[in-house]
Amino acid sequence: MLIRRCAVLLAVSVVAGPAFSAVAQAQETIAIVGATVIDGNGGQPLADATVVVEGGRIAAVGPAASTAVPEGAQILDGTGKFLTPGFVDTNVHTSLYGAGFGKHRKENAVFYWERGADIALEAAQMHLKHGVTHIRDSYGQLPQLIEVRDAIAEGRDIGPRMQVAGNIVGWGGAFSVTFSLIADSDLSLWEEQFSDHLAQGAGEDLMDMYPEELRVAINDYLDKGVDFVKYGGSSHWSYPTMIGFSPEAQRVIVEETHRRGLVAETHATNPESLRLAVEAGIDLIQHPELLAGRPYSEELLAQIRERGVICAMLVNTITGAAWQQHLADVAAAETRRAHAGDSAEWGRLRRPVTREKTSFELRRERNALGHGNAMRRQNAESLIEAGCIVTPGTDNFPAADIQFLREPKPIWQEPGIGTLMAIEGLVELGMTPSDAIVAGTRNGALAARGLDDFGTIEVGKFADLVLLEANPLEDIHNIRRQTMVMKEGKVIDVEALPTRPVMFVR
Repeated sequence: MLIRRCAVLLAVSVVAGPAFSAVAQAQETIAIVGATVIDGNGGQPLADATVVVEGGRIAAVGPAASTAVPEGAQILDGTGKFLTPGFVDTNVHTSLYGAGFGKHRKENAVFYWERGADIALEAAQMHLKHGVTHIRDSYGQLPQLIEVRDAIAEGRDIGPRMQVAGNIVGWGGAFSVTFSLIADSDLSLWEEQFSDHLAQGAGEDLMDMYPEELRVAINDYLDKGVDFVKYGGSSHWSYPTMIGFSPEAQRVIVEETHRRGLVAETHATNPESLRLAVEAGIDLIQHPELLAGRPYSEELLAQIRERGVICAMLVNTITGAAWQQHLADVAAAETRRAHAGDSAEWGRLRRPVTREKTSFELRRERNALGHGNAMRRQNAESLIEAGCIVTPGTDNFPAADIQFLREPKPIWQEPGIGTLMAIEGLVELGMTPSDAIVAGTRNGALAARGLDDFGTIEVGKFADLVLLEANPLEDIHNIRRQTMVMKEGKVIDVEALPTRPVMFVR
């Protein structure tokens, strides 16, 4: 069987958040001595520091000259290196989810149907391999995701901490009108079953419910063990973008989710659907730069900023290598348009067209010239400039085995490395390197309601740490130059990940 080779490149809600706990196990005391600590809070780095780790948590952090190393501690020499918190990705997809953007996803889902949990674990481990110690999976197979989440939390498997949402509430699963614009009449029995498995009873039926019915349905879904709720405030990617739930229905979803002490977030990708979601009291917006090709109004930016709504931004697809690819595609499209019909024979035979272009033609032309991506980038810059709380949410996913692919998957959406590229991209969009690190650590923990336990290098927090060879404050790309990844006080053997390869290889 062929296997895919992964390229490796080296505010706040009013409801109390969840408690995170490390697996109880005998752990030796470790002291990292001599490194410069970049603590994730955005302040000045602490040079020549000592960080002491005991029982999976940070027991001490301070200048090496005045911070005692406990007797018998294992000493890790950090001289000349830089220590950051483990990174957080607030929007990933680790499990199979089938359809939408190419037949290969369906073929892959059918082929690997019995190995759903193995694939979710493998993708999660690829995040940890690149220093991402906490992930939020916002859409996928809930039973398999819970299985992997719990296996990691209980120490039966290695991986980043996981929070899982399962279905996007109100959407019908992978092979549905709401997710993929596929009509019911076109589905096979397997596609229907797979979609039901993803929807887990929280699919399209909920959009047609009375509020009192919806209140019961959303509680039934919460009882399945999700860690947060993401709902379809709008349609997925159709044009025009349809509003998903009424204002009252959105308030019901948010209220019941908050009643359980969990985060409520939305996929809402045009101005009005997003405004309604913000006013319903959501905590977080997934890919907020997607706004149906429209720029942000000052009013909407102010609402998001003043309510402290977290913006989990899909940075990796509008910066870096992805943006360079976009510019090349736009240049090629402009060349094709400029030279269309240039041949002498064609010019002699054709009649000039004098009519106005239709709205459909104009839309296709805008799409070909990359208008959507350009507006997404502009909106991302606007959110950052407006002072909104920003964190990376990459949509990274395992895709498919190479036997089902005609072209390689873009590196910027590979698990783990795509998260690092997103943090780098925040600097390209206007952040300082320090701010970008805060976005990828502290703000991610804030989104996960885990800031009491992780996200910064402070006494009492989990020892989620990444040791770098070079200073990321001088060049943000140095976050790729990792010499050690530690999760909850355990040094991770990144070369051994994934532990049970399915589509990736070590």
